[in-house]
Amino acid sequence: MLILILYFFIFIVFLQVLYYLVVFGKFAFAKKQKVTPKKLPISVIVCAKNEEENVKQFIPLLAEQDYPDFEIILIDDASSDNTLELFEEFEKKYNNIRLVKVENNEAFWGNKKYALTLGIKTASKDYLLFTDADCYPTSKDWITAMSSQFTMQKTIVLGYGGYEKIAKSFLNKIIRFETVMTALQYFSWAKIGSPYMGVGRNLAYKKDVFFNVNGFINHIQVRSGDDDLFINEAATAKNTTIAYSPESFTYSKPKIKYSDWLTQKRRHIATANFYKKRDQIKLGVFYCSQLLFLILPIILLAFQFQWIIVLALILIRYSCAWTVVGYTAGKLNEKDLKYWFPIVEIVLIFTQINIFFANIFSKPANWK
Repeated sequence: MLILILYFFIFIVFLQVLYYLVVFGKFAFAKKQKVTPKKLPISVIVCAKNEEENVKQFIPLLAEQDYPDFEIILIDDASSDNTLELFEEFEKKYNNIRLVKVENNEAFWGNKKYALTLGIKTASKDYLLFTDADCYPTSKDWITAMSSQFTMQKTIVLGYGGYEKIAKSFLNKIIRFETVMTALQYFSWAKIGSPYMGVGRNLAYKKDVFFNVNGFINHIQVRSGDDDLFINEAATAKNTTIAYSPESFTYSKPKIKYSDWLTQKRRHIATANFYKKRDQIKLGVFYCSQLLFLILPIILLAFQFQWIIVLALILIRYSCAWTVVGYTAGKLNEKDLKYWFPIVEIVLIFTQINIFFANIFSKPANWK
């Protein structure tokens, strides 16, 4: 029995090394990305619901981007605070801001996809750049960096949306590590030619991409997924690329309570159930192999069965994974995370198991 477990463990280590070096290495070891301005007409789209404090800080950062041809579409999704009033003030202050007011209706109440659709139809530019109301760009060259990756063929650009660092917060390290690992996966699969998701915090595509798949209609019944489900449907090897120069990043304020972050992740993971089957399989195999990598050596070492081989396999896997994570963290300006890799990874794996079972017994919360 133990020899079978050992053989299975060897297979799991092989899978992990394959994922990290062959798949994730596509992004981790990629060359530094060049930014060549293209001056395409861009509509920046921001949808907000009860984001009064965030829009007060971040909309001016968008409006003052150093870019020759852009507008900002501000969508107020029936906010009950002062978000709409602030948007109206910004519309008066900046001549490149256009406002979309969404009123509650019975058919689409609280559906962000409906609000975004109205904003997209309002946009006058051919290229759309999305971010969330609680996000801000790292520089005045954000639009330049994201739009520079568009070509005649590449009409979808996946960007990186990180989270602010909070000193001496272990939860913050977990949140940022999970974000880096998610980016590593969707960037790597996109480079391989199998894109499956993007994040609404930093995402761009040409307007006709939206209308070619009839917008969000095929998953309108799913309250979340305006970013990843849309990309899962619309992205192909030919039309999708990535942006990862530091100027292209956006950042958000992270959750400071574990329960709040858990609720957020439950919603994200539940949405993945609607991905294409092949994408569910490639993600599921990776997560299962991560879990089994933790469990199987414990069993073998408990019986001191071929412990030298087991330890050697553990070393091989961690050497490969740590190298890839280290290079990725450097690319995404998250270098401090590589020192916490083994600990944070273990916590995250068991957190994901917790989320998986929690989602079985209750539905996660949706758009505000």
